[in-house]
Amino acid sequence: METTIPENGFLWAGFIVFVILMLLLDLIVFNRKTHEIKMKEALLLSLFWICLAIAFNIGVWKFLGHQKALEFLTAYLIEESLSIDNLFVFIMIFAYFQVNPKYQHKILFWGIIGAMILRAIFIITGVALLNKFHWVIYIFGGFLILTGIKMAFDQDNKIEPDKNPIIRLVKRMFPVTTDHRLGHFFVKIDGKQYVTILFITLIMIEFTDLVFAVDSIPAVLAISNDPFIVYTSNVFAILGLRSLFFALSSIISYFRFLKYGLSAILTFVGVKMCISGIYEMPILISLGVLVGILTLSILLSVMIPAKKKEDEAALPPKAE
Repeated sequence: METTIPENGFLWAGFIVFVILMLLLDLIVFNRKTHEIKMKEALLLSLFWICLAIAFNIGVWKFLGHQKALEFLTAYLIEESLSIDNLFVFIMIFAYFQVNPKYQHKILFWGIIGAMILRAIFIITGVALLNKFHWVIYIFGGFLILTGIKMAFDQDNKIEPDKNPIIRLVKRMFPVTTDHRLGHFFVKIDGKQYVTILFITLIMIEFTDLVFAVDSIPAVLAISNDPFIVYTSNVFAILGLRSLFFALSSIISYFRFLKYGLSAILTFVGVKMCISGIYEMPILISLGVLVGILTLSILLSVMIPAKKKEDEAALPPKAE
């Protein structure tokens, strides 16, 4: 199997420059002042990132061909849909730590920087494994099937930071203060260095994304083994995740069948990987199944609303 890193070095360089410019635009222009992002602003930003992904997909089609463009679109939709599941956990994390809404974007911004680095490592490792040991694809496939089944039946949504080994390590290294200090991650009090609750929240967000990447990256590798396609689809999905979080955070709990749709997507992709040795499923079929599952799960959520008690149970815990 070939990779596109040597042949398309200029594309990699151009994409990295583009991402840096977009992050600067987001930091300096869109969010120059710390503020709470309202629904209208979040929807406009979500539309902006989606349009950028579409424009990039057109560029992939022009420079790399029809097949690569289909792979990018399918991989992007998989990443974007699976990242929605992150939002449930992010909502609970912010509620647990009682993070002021105006500081949530800053945490998600730096969380994305870390996510892009960690996912690059995951993708390079995953592609290398598949190139050298093709049979690993069956392990990835089996893992995704088990994860999909577990997701469908798992009702445990508790957030327990004190049991997280990384959080416990941070607390051993630094004293923690609940003083947010205008959104800073580190503060000095009486000459002593403290980490704030915002930094602990950032660590939890990073850890959560790392856990979800273990599921989503093998799913995307089932669509393409091209590092450029896999990484760019990942980056575009997580770049739009922040605005999507603010756009959907107040209504996402009402899409009660979405979890089962995501479960079905993971299971489907796992099966696709496991049968790849005897049947190579066309990208168009994979794309059609993905869109169909997502559409059906959203329609069912709208047509069959949850009862009041179930609805309240699905909401994140309120900060006291």
